[in-house]
Amino acid sequence: MFSLDRDSPTPLADQIEQRLHALIASAQLPPGARLNSIRQLASRLGVSPNTVVIAYDRLVAAGLIDSRGTAGFFVAEGTADAMPDAVRVEAGEEQEAVWLAQQANDQKAGVLLASSGALPATWLEDAIPAAAVQRGLARASAGMAARCPPQGLPELRERIATLLRSQGIAVDAGRVLTTYGGTHAIDLICRTLLRPGDAVAVETPGYFLLFDRLRQAGVNIIPVARRPDGIDLEQLDAACTQHRPRLLFIQSVLHNPTGWGSSAANLHRVLMLAQRHGFLIAEDDVQGHFHPQVPNSPTRLAQLSGLDRVIYYSSFCKAMSPALRLGYMAAEPALIKALMREKIVSVLTTSTLNELVLLEVLAAGRWRKHLDRLQQRLSTARAAATQQLRQAGVLLEHPGEGGLFLWGAVPAGVDVDSVVKGAFRQGILLVGGATFAADGARDPHIRFNAAFSQQPRLADYLRDQLSAAASAQRALERARGQRLAL
Repeated sequence: MFSLDRDSPTPLADQIEQRLHALIASAQLPPGARLNSIRQLASRLGVSPNTVVIAYDRLVAAGLIDSRGTAGFFVAEGTADAMPDAVRVEAGEEQEAVWLAQQANDQKAGVLLASSGALPATWLEDAIPAAAVQRGLARASAGMAARCPPQGLPELRERIATLLRSQGIAVDAGRVLTTYGGTHAIDLICRTLLRPGDAVAVETPGYFLLFDRLRQAGVNIIPVARRPDGIDLEQLDAACTQHRPRLLFIQSVLHNPTGWGSSAANLHRVLMLAQRHGFLIAEDDVQGHFHPQVPNSPTRLAQLSGLDRVIYYSSFCKAMSPALRLGYMAAEPALIKALMREKIVSVLTTSTLNELVLLEVLAAGRWRKHLDRLQQRLSTARAAATQQLRQAGVLLEHPGEGGLFLWGAVPAGVDVDSVVKGAFRQGILLVGGATFAADGARDPHIRFNAAFSQQPRLADYLRDQLSAAASAQRALERARGQRLAL
C-alpha cells in the first residue's frame, strides 16, 4: 500500500490516482488484480469515500482499471479491443453526429470520453440492483411471456405521471407514452407531425442527432440562437414571421451542449409566440434530471402551458441505465394517440421486461435517492473540471446552472478543429462547437463532460495545445508588426 502527502498542494484524489497508476505501470498491481473496495481504501488512507471514487473514476476512464459491479474494481487485463478495428464498421466520418454517438457507445478501451453525453459506468452501477430485475419480472403473471401495451404499462405510466406532477406538470397516466429514450421520442415526433418541406425551428447550438433526424425527414431547419437565459426571442419571432414553422424543438432545462437554463419570462414569451404563430413545441427535458434545484427548481414549458401546444419528453437512459433504454412523452390525448400509432407502426411496443424493472425501481423509492447521489457527484466533478479547464486556458464565460456539460471556448486565434482532432489521436474524445451548430457554422467552443473532464490527462493535453497556439499567435503578430514597421 502507499501513503499520501497531506502537505502537498496536489489534491488527495490526484495522489491516489498517481500512486495506483504507478503501481499498475510497474506491474506491482498485475492485470486482473483486485483492488481495495472504495470504503476499504478510504479507511486505510484516512480519506473520504468520495475522494477514492474520484480517483477510481479517472482510472476507469483511462482504461487502467475495470469496474465489475458488485465484484469490485480490477486492474484491466489489457487495452486491446475485443474486436479489432479492422472488423469494426464506423457509422460516419470523424466528428459527424452518428460517428460521435457510436464512439460514446463503443466504449473503446483507453479512450477518454471527455465530450460524451454519458455518465461514467461506475456512477450508475447501483441504480438498478440485480434483485430489482428479479422483483420486476415477478410482477408479471406471465413472466417472460408477458406483453407490454403499446402506450406502456398502466402502473408505470402512473408512476411517471406522479414524477411529472412533482415537477408542476399537470398530467395523468392517460397523457403519458413510454419510449425507448429521448432519441426515440424525437423520431416519433418527426414521423407523426412532419412532412418534407415543413419548416422546423431549432436552437443553435443544439443536439446534433436531432439535426440529423430532421434532415432525414426532409424539412427546412430554421436555426435560432440559444442564449444563457433561453432562446433568442427576437430571432424566434422573426423566424416565425418569415418561415411559419410547424414545430419548435427546445431544451428549457440544462440545455445540451451549454448547460444553460431558461428564465420563466423567456419561456412565457415562447408560449405567447407559439400561440400567435400557431406552432407546436417539442420540449426536450432529457438533461433535466441532473438539475441541482438549488436555490430554485427550474421552470419548464410543459409546466407553464399545461401541455397546451407542448409535447414533453424525457428519458431514464442517461441518469439511470443505458441498458434499460426507457423514456417517456407527455402530451394532450389527441397527440398521444397519434404518437402511439407511429410507435406501433415503427417498433410495435417497448420492452415488457424493461418497463417492469423500471416500475420496481420507482416503486421502491430508489430513483430519488439515486438522483441525489448523482447530483452530489456532478457538483464535485463540475468544480474540479471547471478549475482544471480554466487553468489549462479554456474560456468558461457562462458555466451554466449545473448538470453534465460545460461549454468552453478556446482562445482567439486557436484552431479548435486542430485541438479536437489532435485529441482523438491521443485517445481523448472531444467535440467541437461546429458539430452542435444547426447550420454547421464554425464555433470556437468545445462541449466538456464534467464527469470525465476532471481527468488531469485532458488538462495536460489542452494546456500544451493552447500554450503552443498562443506562442505561435504571438510570433505571427510580432512578424506582422515588423513587416509594417518596414
